[in-house]
Amino acid sequence: MSTQTVQTAPLRTYFILSAGLAMFAFAPIFVRGAGVDADPVAITTIRTVIAFLILVPFWLFARYKDYRNKEDLSKVVFSRKEVGWSALAGFFLAVHFMLWIGSLFFTSVASASVLVTIHPIMLIVVESFFLKKRFPIASWIGVFIAFAGSVFLGITDSAPNEAFRNPLLGNFMAISAAFMFVFYILISQKIRKSSGWLDYVFSVYGFTALSCVIIAFLMDVAWWDQPQNTILSGLALAVGASVIGHGSMNYAVKFISATLLSTLILIEPVFATLLAFFIFAEMPAIGSIIAMFIIMGGVLVTWWARRRSIES
Repeated sequence: MSTQTVQTAPLRTYFILSAGLAMFAFAPIFVRGAGVDADPVAITTIRTVIAFLILVPFWLFARYKDYRNKEDLSKVVFSRKEVGWSALAGFFLAVHFMLWIGSLFFTSVASASVLVTIHPIMLIVVESFFLKKRFPIASWIGVFIAFAGSVFLGITDSAPNEAFRNPLLGNFMAISAAFMFVFYILISQKIRKSSGWLDYVFSVYGFTALSCVIIAFLMDVAWWDQPQNTILSGLALAVGASVIGHGSMNYAVKFISATLLSTLILIEPVFATLLAFFIFAEMPAIGSIIAMFIIMGGVLVTWWARRRSIES
């Protein structure tokens, strides 16, 4: 049986979690709000830099409390190997953000939001073939369903569409973003075994911001000198998705099972699609909507089977 102990959730947990899920749903809306001429590299860099700067005072305050309580501060000093892993995790997270934000400039909010959530499917495949882990048949059924839905979505989005620049390219970028997130997760699991949550987030977010700054420099993108809409988009993503969104999940996991939280994440594409419809009058084709529900069904089956195998 599972050794995870989940405490009774106070009422505020549900308000915090609802706020976090809402921020995840609004994330693609914030990107679209920057305008079609905005630079996704600039948006991503602004987002990650601001998110890291918001985190800095909290980390310093925690270290100050440790100092006042005469805690051993050497525990927060990463080894050279841990720093290397944190840098690599930060790089993959940076590329994940850039690809996902970039995908929204080519395909629909619905397609990008659904396809970026298939990382659990990819995680199963990577862990099975490269880490030699074994998963129940139900997990592979979920993988097959999600894969079939992705193929179907690719077919429906390949038809001529005046509403989006290049749906196939955008879908490919969203899938690639999910793939980058898998590597980020695998490396993060390795780092978290030997570090506290705040130290881990501080380190990885710092390297994520640094990676974005370097990529922006190599691509000759002046991320600090952008139109107001681009800056506001990056700021909204930093405060909304990065701080409130991820922060609410990390808070709620103390009281709500990881299985349920993983399932709730699938609500985000649904609400993001509804928001895009009401705000931008953006509606995917019926075939695309059917494909998206098939994908989310496959992800749900995979997560359910995977968690059951871990908890049993």
